[in-house]
Amino acid sequence: MKRRLFISRLLGIVLGLLGPLSGRLRGSPAGNAATPKRFGMGIQIDKCIGCGRCVDACKEENAVPQEPFYFRTWIERYSVKADGDTIVQNIDERITPPREVEVDRDVLRSFFVPKLCNQCENPPCVQVCPVGATFATPEGIVLVDDKRCIGCRYCIQACPYGARYLHPVKKTADKCTFCYHRVTKGMLPACVEVCPTQARVFGDLSSTASPLTRFRRMNKTAVLKPHLNTEPRVYYSDLDGEVR
Repeated sequence: MKRRLFISRLLGIVLGLLGPLSGRLRGSPAGNAATPKRFGMGIQIDKCIGCGRCVDACKEENAVPQEPFYFRTWIERYSVKADGDTIVQNIDERITPPREVEVDRDVLRSFFVPKLCNQCENPPCVQVCPVGATFATPEGIVLVDDKRCIGCRYCIQACPYGARYLHPVKKTADKCTFCYHRVTKGMLPACVEVCPTQARVFGDLSSTASPLTRFRRMNKTAVLKPHLNTEPRVYYSDLDGEVR
């Protein structure tokens, strides 16, 4: 009797331990907890032609002020000269007057680099906000709550990528949101959708089938200013060492 009681209790313990495991093996809800999405963007520098359509689409989609100096995304032209000097220009000529670098025989190479908020894993802008107006969503996208922002500019100064500005009308901080209102509905960011050469790639870093995951797997990618340990989620392929 004691042996039977011992065996029955032992079986009860074993079945109790195997129950959750068997449920996971069968694909029960306990074993299929949804992995939260982690949005990111890839940029293929060799495909960017500097057309500026992404900039225009971003301004229209997100009601960014049309005046110069206000951008959620922008494009820089890098011209590397034989003497080691690098000329960096915003393609918007209202900001950076054009220079005749294209006809300069000393220019070794020239290319375009789109830039935007890097949606950091460790965003310094969130850390310095005194009122919690800057925050990260469950998908890892950093947003600004207009109703809480007091326009102190701390986040603008803390951003190492120059991706923030003070909205001239709202007097609150503004920046790229990866078009959060679109991506949460399964749409692409406006800048990605309009790119004629598909230089921008958007996707979920948590998914092995994501276009962004495939992009990173098929290309040698790098991030801007990796030494700052902000863990950016904007990845560049063919990133030249002159880019900063």
